[in-house]
Amino acid sequence: MLPLDFSAATSIASREASHDDPDLAAVHEYLRRVDPTGDRFASVLRDTIDQLLNGEATGRYDWKTLFKTEKTHAGTLVEINLQREFKFSDGQAMDYRIADIEVDCKYSQQFGGWMIPPEAMGHICLLVWADDYKSRWSAGLFRVRDEWLNHGGNRDSKLTVKAEHRNRIMWLWHNADLPENVLLHMDPADREIVFASKSGQQRLNELFRRVQRRRIGRNVVRTVAQQKDYMKRVRGNGGSRSALRPAGIIIMGDYESHRRIAERLGLPPSREGEFVSVRVATAQSHHSNLPRASIDGQDWVIATAEDPPEMAPTLPSPASRA
Repeated sequence: MLPLDFSAATSIASREASHDDPDLAAVHEYLRRVDPTGDRFASVLRDTIDQLLNGEATGRYDWKTLFKTEKTHAGTLVEINLQREFKFSDGQAMDYRIADIEVDCKYSQQFGGWMIPPEAMGHICLLVWADDYKSRWSAGLFRVRDEWLNHGGNRDSKLTVKAEHRNRIMWLWHNADLPENVLLHMDPADREIVFASKSGQQRLNELFRRVQRRRIGRNVVRTVAQQKDYMKRVRGNGGSRSALRPAGIIIMGDYESHRRIAERLGLPPSREGEFVSVRVATAQSHHSNLPRASIDGQDWVIATAEDPPEMAPTLPSPASRA
């Protein structure tokens, strides 16, 4: 996660809001306590975008390819999925009760585009933003006051927060990392090659061959494979791990033993449901400055361009999951 990215004005306004609005402070404290890193929030947002894209059935990976009605439905899904994750109680006037306080939830894919209904006046809103193109997200709390809102001319009379009053938002997490949509951000030429094959297994093999040293989420695998047994297509015994071993490529999952190997090689360890692939080579004298990891009884390093392909080691079994 990125550190909080407050301007001085935002920090001062947030402290003032906390002091002047004990309910706002209580909701803020509760949410930071149940998700101190923001990882749970970020995961919900990643999963919700992936749910809308429905890559397994559609092959889609780009927000722009969604229908208008699907984009409109995003806010409802964010609201539902956050409630499922955190088990918020239903509110009476608003969406939730958090720390025994009524809270409405508003999501926008455009920062500042939250549409606040008139009935939220005086209540607290949880304002959520996520952008798949920037791989960033934010969530903050805002006490709805008329003087801080734009009064637009839209038919349902919904309101937006005036830009000069966004510093009134008490941020929970601001401009934090959204788990990457690898298919969206990978090299277009590589992506075209990945999707060129009619075989789901071949597409996955190309994905792990061409997208190395980066976390690849389960939904990316599902979208590329477009098969119900997509996880089986990653594993050994005929999956991508077996297919890519002769090229020296290992595919590390979210097992603790795999995470340790990734960290020792200087790679980002997989989070739940993620994979990281990389070509490795047995450690030699010319690798003296490279980090190394012991795999299958031998020391390995990330292969350099000069290292010829060699049979990759067998990774530890799932039984070593922590």
